[in-house]
Amino acid sequence: MTDNLSRFKSKTTKRTIAYQKTENVESDVTVVFCGGFKSDMQGTKASFLEAVCQEIGINYIRFDYSGHGESEGKFINGTIGDWYRDALSVLDEIVTTKKVILIGSSMGGWISLLAAKEKHDLIKSLILLAPAPDFTREVYDSFSEEQKNELLIDDMVKIPNDYSDEPYIFTRRLIDEGEGNCLLDKTIPIKIPVSIIQGMKDNDVPWEKALKISDRVESEDVIVHLLKHAGHSLSGVNELELLRSELKKMTAKLS
Repeated sequence: MTDNLSRFKSKTTKRTIAYQKTENVESDVTVVFCGGFKSDMQGTKASFLEAVCQEIGINYIRFDYSGHGESEGKFINGTIGDWYRDALSVLDEIVTTKKVILIGSSMGGWISLLAAKEKHDLIKSLILLAPAPDFTREVYDSFSEEQKNELLIDDMVKIPNDYSDEPYIFTRRLIDEGEGNCLLDKTIPIKIPVSIIQGMKDNDVPWEKALKISDRVESEDVIVHLLKHAGHSLSGVNELELLRSELKKMTAKLS
């Protein structure tokens, strides 16, 4: 836990969400970072972005979804819709500026796209890092018949996790509820600037998905960066420097 950790109880979800906010009262722009599945706001990219926002003089918020990190709840009880509503609560109750750049990593990319559809007057641009919209559908489609039966019987399936000794747990509720939030089978009504950074050696999200997102969004201002040697985390020096560059460009567009 860090010294500047804050919490608020959402007026809509009634869940207590932990967040960190770095303020610059002279800026009318806030960057909000949406992390990935089972990640928290103390990760490399979340911390890096705080330093970049301080460097360029804009507001910054990072937070933990319910059941993640320091926020209330159990991870196993959460769904895409729950975590999406957590992000909306941050946008509605913690953001104080009228311009937001939303940065979403992996699952956070899915949540960022959902939020940009709803908050089109507030969210002015998106930066998506290995975005993973619709991943619950794809995970289910990849299950063996044995795993699908396990999901029906036990209401959950455990999958090995490359980033931790603890397995990923996919619940039946997570899979079923995710269907209602899938995006890639239709046009996505987002017309703001979008920058996508995607590794071509990503073992979790195929790089072709970045191109599909580009095709689905209505925006004419979409840039896709395909990094030949990068994996899913996008936390190496070169990837972080590209993120810094893209954020500076997005900020300049809003000036």
